[in-house]
Order: sequence, then C-alpha cells, then structure tokens
Amino acid sequence: MQYVDGYVLPVPRKNLKAYLRMARLGERMWRKHGALDYKECVGDDLKTKWGTTFSRMMRLRPGEMVVFSYIVFKSRAHRDRVNAKVMKEMASIGAPKDMPFEITRMVYGGFKALVGA
Repeated sequence: MQYVDGYVLPVPRKNLKAYLRMARLGERMWRKHGALDYKECVGDDLKTKWGTTFSRMMRLRPGEMVVFSYIVFKSRAHRDRVNAKVMKEMASIGAPKDMPFEITRMVYGGFKALVGA
C-alpha cells in the first residue's frame, strides 16, 4: 500500500524564491533516494464557500501564502528508509541557516493511501 507524507505550511511571499530553491533541492534528494512522486503546490483558490479554508487553518498573516506538499512512497517502510537516507544527506551538507518559513507552524503527517494506490 502506498504511503504519503503530507505537509502544509505558511510561506511569506517575500521568501517564495528561497522556498522554491529549497523545494527543488528537496525534490532531487527524495527522488534520488527512491520517492515515487514529490509535489510542492502553492495556494491559488483558497476562498472556498464550505469547510475550513487553508488560510484560516494556517492563520495566515498579511503577506503569507499556503504551500501544500506531498511525497509518495511504496510503503511506510519504504518511506522510513528513504527519509533516513535524505536526513543523512541533509546532515552532511548542513541545514540552511535561515528557513524561508516558520517551521513551528508547519503541519506534517504520514498517511496510508486509500484510493489510487
């Protein structure tokens, strides 16, 4: 059963280019180590008429946008192996000094795929 890591985070518009550089590096690393798919998506149509909007859920501040990201793996065990390799490689190159978003406001979780797996 496929497994998905999902992320939602607020990114200041002024930091979007820096975030994009980081996201492209992330995609290269995760795919290099075996991820099946990697997507980084920026909010576009967030003023829905029903449910809780991402903007409200993330408590967006003026000048911020929502990024929704996900990485697809063969299974949870595969995810754990790939993520361990990615974290090891990231540690060897050094973490960025300044993250282009507030990591404490990021929402993250691992999910079993129910449909489309």
